[in-house]
Amino acid sequence: MVNVLMIEDDIEFARTLSEYLSRYNIKITNYEDPYLGLSAGIKNYDLLILDLTLPGIDGLDVCREVATKYNIPIIISSARDEVSDKVIGLQIGADDYLAKPYNPQEMYARIVSLIRRHKKVTAETEETSGEDSKFRIDEKRHQIFLEDKPLTLTPAEYEILSCLIQQYSFSLSREQLVYNCRSIKDKGGKSLDVIIGRIRTKIGDSSKSPKYIHSVRGIGYKLIG
Repeated sequence: MVNVLMIEDDIEFARTLSEYLSRYNIKITNYEDPYLGLSAGIKNYDLLILDLTLPGIDGLDVCREVATKYNIPIIISSARDEVSDKVIGLQIGADDYLAKPYNPQEMYARIVSLIRRHKKVTAETEETSGEDSKFRIDEKRHQIFLEDKPLTLTPAEYEILSCLIQQYSFSLSREQLVYNCRSIKDKGGKSLDVIIGRIRTKIGDSSKSPKYIHSVRGIGYKLIG
């Protein structure tokens, strides 16, 4: 579960975005009052979505305070699309700026990207692993390990499993997985289930009672464990 703090005084907008993101195991806790949001235990959240037009205080001041005190990714979500607001927001600590209106799917993609970058291991290790995951990627050797045991994978299997590991605990759509797999010739996605099946066999997983790769109805797959 990814916990997102949102400071947004448009209740309906916050509810719509929250309902959409909940499909991807992302929980939003929204505060209409920015002062309550600032006292909500920010360090306990994975990311902040921040509106700029708020009651009693400008969102840019909230952004500055949060960026100064906490190590948390910040996405500004605002109908204020002036270049000056975007520049100032990014300069004072925001990591991204998404002008309203936007498709919730774009916000989802940006959240995933930001959290992945925020938690990414240092380049010196040349390894990537999901937090708390038993899988590990050695990018230099193009090798994936399960509990430190190397897996023998085809290029397509490596690409799909790598994508799932890098987005650990996130639900990925079939389209996202196919797009990130250069080895899949069938871009319609018919080959994806076959590849997932082969990966499950190699990691000792089962589609009926999955331990690692879980099917998400209406979306795609996610990796847990």
